[in-house]
Amino acid sequence: MAKSKLPGPIERRHLVERELSPAQALRYADAYLEAGRDQDAIEFLVKAEASEQLDAMRRRAVESGDVFLFRTLAVATGTAPQPGEWRALAEAAQAAGKQHYAVEAQRQSERGES
Repeated sequence: MAKSKLPGPIERRHLVERELSPAQALRYADAYLEAGRDQDAIEFLVKAEASEQLDAMRRRAVESGDVFLFRTLAVATGTAPQPGEWRALAEAAQAAGKQHYAVEAQRQSERGES
């Protein structure tokens, strides 16, 4: 599935709502990932029950300090963020110069510890 063949937003929504085989969902997820559209790939990875890929994406979100992606993955998988993940995410965000994400991740890590 080439970049130009990716579904538009409405077609993508219809695909997410439709019954897809795990193999079909994984093909869409892979196409979105290849195009650098991680957010769009998540729902297809969930439909494909691709837990290893979702876990790897979650680790990458922490390592890159991407709070938005991390939260999206936590909600999509139903896996609550742990204080240690928030701390690691805060450190990575700080190192990457993502101050807003660093502050938010630090705040979340402190909330989880109380």
